Amino acid sequence: MDGNTTRIEAVGIPSLVRLSATFLKLGCTAFGGPAAHIAMMRQQFVERDKWLTESEFLDLIGAASVIPGPSSTEVAMFLGYRRAGLLGLLLAGTCFILPAAVLVAALALPYLYFQRKALCEYLFCSIEPVIIAIVVQALGNLGRTALKSTSLIIVGVAAFVLALVGVSPVVVIFTLGTAYSLATWMRNSASRKTGPLLALVVTIALLLATPLIVSHYEPHTSTAPSVPLIFLVFLKIGAVVYGSGYVLLVFLKHEFVTHHLWMSPQNIIDAVAVGQLTPGPVFTAATFLGMVACGPMGAAAATVGIFLPAFLFVAIGGPLLPLVRNLPTFRSFLDAVNAASVALMALVTLQLAQATIVTAYTAVCAVLALIVLLRWRVNAAWLILAGAALGLITNLLHLP
Repeated sequence: MDGNTTRIEAVGIPSLVRLSATFLKLGCTAFGGPAAHIAMMRQQFVERDKWLTESEFLDLIGAASVIPGPSSTEVAMFLGYRRAGLLGLLLAGTCFILPAAVLVAALALPYLYFQRKALCEYLFCSIEPVIIAIVVQALGNLGRTALKSTSLIIVGVAAFVLALVGVSPVVVIFTLGTAYSLATWMRNSASRKTGPLLALVVTIALLLATPLIVSHYEPHTSTAPSVPLIFLVFLKIGAVVYGSGYVLLVFLKHEFVTHHLWMSPQNIIDAVAVGQLTPGPVFTAATFLGMVACGPMGAAAATVGIFLPAFLFVAIGGPLLPLVRNLPTFRSFLDAVNAASVALMALVTLQLAQATIVTAYTAVCAVLALIVLLRWRVNAAWLILAGAALGLITNLLHLP
């Protein structure tokens, strides 16, 4: 990151109001996933407002890509920080997240009431296979990018096997990432200088600190969900999720289905479906699960928990990124983390598909959705709405 991207501009109250209004508008209209969100921000801040240049904007994207959390939301935070410091970071991030969080919480209310009704069963019976198809298509794209060498394929296979035998996703990701980066450092004599290595160690320590602290206080036995526990679980998830928002599935399934036994695999897929239907980050699936688990307070705790690490990483870790971002060792750490994340995502997708695609009808829905995605690249939100419509028609016709 160059010096321009960390420059904080002096702004007054009117500029702060405009900053908040702009990101609130983006939060209400940013459909289509992180790539679409970033494209909208580029159009707004580079082309229209001319707040920064094309190269500066690209540097912010690069900065967001090397810290955990929702990438497009972190780009919004970096933009706010560049414009008005920590207050701008807080305003930009909050205004971008808030519309989706409120809408997702509102959609969770009828879900709570209708989830055992026949209509809702038909509705989500058609939506859930569509989500599986969407994740499979994303998995293919991510796999081509992440598994770009033989060594990274080996990392992916190792992650798959470790997760299959029950090792925690957090342990899998950071163990393999650290091992791979150290192996790279040992092969590369140019990266053996004390300064860069120290910067690398400090950065990795920052990334590890939050999940390790949270894990220390998190009960390791099944217990009823509570607002504080929901907050801690999502705080840990928000601190370690790299890459696509779909990687979130790995951690949601581990925490809510496997570890705490709070929900079914179908609940997790339903949460991601609602997150896809609403604007803003798909991480607001956390809001949905928090609402289902503990009501409005649970929704608030889940939302704050999963996004808080992103605010902290941008505020604290951002100044360190120029020191380590271009180091081969640090890049190899991120490469290994991405490869492991894709492998974990593949395993969880397989497990969720086994729990979801259980009839000929759901299999047909999944296959048709995948064909449409691969052939026409339809926006995921429209495909989910089509699945919902099919479910309603099926219910009206009383089809099996």
